[in-house]
Amino acid sequence: MARHIEHSAHYDHPVATVHAALTDERYWQSRLQEVGGPGATLDRVDVGDGTIDVAMTQAVPAEHLPSVVTKIRPGDLHITRTESWGALQGDRAEGTFSAAVEGAPGQLRGTMTLTADGNGSLLVMEGDVEVNLPIFGSKVEAVIAGQVLELLDAEEDFTGKWTAQSR
Repeated sequence: MARHIEHSAHYDHPVATVHAALTDERYWQSRLQEVGGPGATLDRVDVGDGTIDVAMTQAVPAEHLPSVVTKIRPGDLHITRTESWGALQGDRAEGTFSAAVEGAPGQLRGTMTLTADGNGSLLVMEGDVEVNLPIFGSKVEAVIAGQVLELLDAEEDFTGKWTAQSR
């Protein structure tokens, strides 16, 4: 059974400013360099008219993983991620995200919404983590959900700094 995750981030900047960052290739290069972890790579960036599709690979060193994960899948985890943002429609933009661990029977996928929130903006991510492993699946899902939420917090901090510098 999948584990639901939710994350929200408030930014002091208008939706247009945050959306401009999220659809800028330089933002993605910088974000991956700062919070992507060791050996992170930006594998593909397709920029359209106010849209973007990004694919990246990140690694989590084995020494940073809980034993419940390393018992099932020894070694570093290599995670492929995608993120796509649609064009800004007034004060709203929508996107999707996904992640998969190389060699593991699981996935993370969901949706993102960027909306106005007072003088700033609010980014809400909702998704599901699903690991198809008998007995251990729910434990691994819980670990992955916790790790993803920590990563999203770091990405939120980076985005706040980036948007403050780009104004």
